[in-house]
Amino acid sequence: MSAWQRQLTVPQFTVISGLLVILSGTLLLATPLCSRPSVDLWEALFTATSAITVTGLSIIDVGSELTLFGQMVLAALIITGGLGLMAISTFLQGFVQGRSGLRQRIDQGRTLDEFGVGGIGSTFQAILASATALMLIGTLLLYSFGFRDISNRGERLWAAMFHSISAFNNAGFSLWSDSLVSYQDNVVVCGVVAALVLAGGIGWRVLQDLWTNRRGPQHWRGLSLHSRIVLRSSALLVVAGTLLLLFTERLAPSGVMGGLPLLRKAGLSIFQVISARTAGFVSVPLSQETISHAGLFLLILLMFVGASPGGTGGGIKTTTFAVLLCTTRSTLEDRNEVVINRRRIPGKQVLRAVGITLASAGVVVLMTLLLGLGQTGVGLLGEERFTFLEKLFTCVSAFASVGFDLGITARLDRWGQLVLLVGMFVGRLGILLLLSALFGRRPPSRVRYPKEEIIL
Repeated sequence: MSAWQRQLTVPQFTVISGLLVILSGTLLLATPLCSRPSVDLWEALFTATSAITVTGLSIIDVGSELTLFGQMVLAALIITGGLGLMAISTFLQGFVQGRSGLRQRIDQGRTLDEFGVGGIGSTFQAILASATALMLIGTLLLYSFGFRDISNRGERLWAAMFHSISAFNNAGFSLWSDSLVSYQDNVVVCGVVAALVLAGGIGWRVLQDLWTNRRGPQHWRGLSLHSRIVLRSSALLVVAGTLLLLFTERLAPSGVMGGLPLLRKAGLSIFQVISARTAGFVSVPLSQETISHAGLFLLILLMFVGASPGGTGGGIKTTTFAVLLCTTRSTLEDRNEVVINRRRIPGKQVLRAVGITLASAGVVVLMTLLLGLGQTGVGLLGEERFTFLEKLFTCVSAFASVGFDLGITARLDRWGQLVLLVGMFVGRLGILLLLSALFGRRPPSRVRYPKEEIIL
């Protein structure tokens, strides 16, 4: 084993592993075995990156421009990225660094826990087993009751399997150019996809906790604080997001949901709000003409929050959102500590939540600014080609690994698509992991400075 392999930290190994998997997927998707002649190397690179980061943004038609084998490769890339690129890379690192000592293995486990993936070894096997079981159940339901309009059984089976994989891993890739718009009235399809999205988004830790305390609501008191925060935050975001989306679209009767009955509008709103939590499936066309500006901005906020730690989605995470809300409440109540469910939250985690949010917002702002350069900012006649809302929406969608598209991704030039490509990779890895890979982890300082208050 070479010296540089021994010197690699877990975050650095993770970044390198991710880049190598993307490179391998790109070269494979660009071959005639996987794609049509219309797919060039750049399009293969963008698609592979979008799959590994489980984003779902695409500049090709997956159903028509990828062969069956290419779609299988795409599904494999989605699984690789969705089950946790960090967990997989650390698991592989155990083979590369087989002589690593106990202290190093403990540090690896702590690093994974710190970045929200979970342990290694048996834990990863449990994650893989539970994910496989849920995806198989989704495949069975979609095949038997969902995609019954597909007469060819082989095509129906593959459609059910592909969309189950894409849904559980919060990827948002679909075999059809309109995503799930054609199935917006199919309760089984929308229900199964939404359930898989939620199961993948809340994370394996929460699923395990729910399974352990599965005997009824009276046993839910045994849930960990993490599980309670995730479940309550997720429920709050879904309920509040649905009500607000119904409100915004009721005030925009010219939109795609303006003239629909209330019950149907509620069903479509629930699906879109759940999908906005980093899944990327759409049951209604998304554009500035079909959804109000207020509705699009609401989706931006939901995308930015994203899924939960240890889940298959992106965003700043629901736990970060909950800590920020409780920190604000503690500030208004003039408390010196942040308390959630009668538990004190360490100040280090509060600072981390603030840092993650500010850093993520900074990356999104930078992406939006960069997207305004060149041909993406102005047209041939000097007129703006894309509105600010379209650029901001697309950048948040890429960074938060969502995949919602207002129809501009494929129309961007290479510079604009490069900005989204880098944003997808950074967003999936996470700000903390990326900074740790670039600058390393500094030892804690033993210096204590004098305290002085400032005016806020």
